[in-house]
Amino acid sequence: MTITKKLLTSAIASAMLVGGAQAAISDNTVKIGYLADMSGTYRDLAGPNGEAALRMAIEDFGGKVNGAKIEVLTADDRNNPDQSSSTVRRWLEDDKVDLVAGLVASSVTIAVTKLLDGSDTLGIVSGSAASSITNEHCTPNHIHYVYDTYPLANGTAKAVVQEGGKSWYILTADYAFGHALEGDVTRVVEENGGEVIDTARHPFPTSDFSSYILQAQSSGADVVALANAGADTTNAITTAGEFGLTQSGQTLAALLLFLTDVHALGAETAQGIQLTTGWYWDLNDETREWSDRFMEETGVRPTMVHAGIYSSAMQYLNAVKETGSDKASDVRKQMMATPINDMFAKNGTIREDGRMVHDMYLAEVKTPAESESEWDLYEILRTIPGDEAYRPLSESKCSLVSGN
Repeated sequence: MTITKKLLTSAIASAMLVGGAQAAISDNTVKIGYLADMSGTYRDLAGPNGEAALRMAIEDFGGKVNGAKIEVLTADDRNNPDQSSSTVRRWLEDDKVDLVAGLVASSVTIAVTKLLDGSDTLGIVSGSAASSITNEHCTPNHIHYVYDTYPLANGTAKAVVQEGGKSWYILTADYAFGHALEGDVTRVVEENGGEVIDTARHPFPTSDFSSYILQAQSSGADVVALANAGADTTNAITTAGEFGLTQSGQTLAALLLFLTDVHALGAETAQGIQLTTGWYWDLNDETREWSDRFMEETGVRPTMVHAGIYSSAMQYLNAVKETGSDKASDVRKQMMATPINDMFAKNGTIREDGRMVHDMYLAEVKTPAESESEWDLYEILRTIPGDEAYRPLSESKCSLVSGN
């Protein structure tokens, strides 16, 4: 074979390889649907700034993957499972979306992942908390990335019981997330020698917490725990302050508190509250560098959800690049095989149940005197290793786990 023929043969083979990789990406386009609360209770913790984090990831990735363009569709879930299901059904049938990202309210997420199950679309859950999402509600079509109720309980509830908070009153958001958090917290409290003496469930969302806080005060519990999130949590904390709950000797435990919540409350109101978080913007040089860029884009410091949306999008796009495919099963398998080492997590791993396991952090809100700037709000008390933080597979009810 002449040199010319060899070069021609090599060029044809290369073109076939490249063409094959592109052909494996459906429509030569990777379509990402971002579904989140854009206007309601959970707007600040994810919302429009979560979309900004997603677009930052796409820009940092280069805007294309294996020559295929990347498109983003956005929808407001309005914390409504039926409306969200309708949106995702349209994305699957008409828009051929390859990834559904965001996913905040647990009730929305559970409804959406049921639709994804059996499809060729992957879901990456960054905002939802219910641990059931990778337990009894696991599917081969989704990954739960940032945190869930199991480590929230293992972190905050365990620490508060060990500090002497033996009797608990739990105020719970009345839907899947709140129920899961209440259950996980009850387990941890009882395992550590405490007791849940009463619970109350409030509608989601709720603006007036006066009657609930009065009930909590009259219970005589050592600890009043808030198993809610977003505006519900900040409203409950504000009301507790107005009623002098902590001044009367009770401990207020916010089981899911986001940086944006603490910022809205202010250090004066939130000081001393312990919480568990999956990430903090001021952990190290790498988190600060990314957070500075995020703040330039949005004007605020990122929550753990914003950081998780960025990280998971980068992991997803890298998996598409490596496999040359946007097929959900191929991408998920590649993501499971790839350790996560970036600004969000070190040595993070995705298990067979879809749970992304990484270190969590027990934090305490600083006093106004300790806080050196507007967003300098957390003191990290300790690191909770990922294998201690999350539900062990030996306790899993997930059908994807070997032996189940």
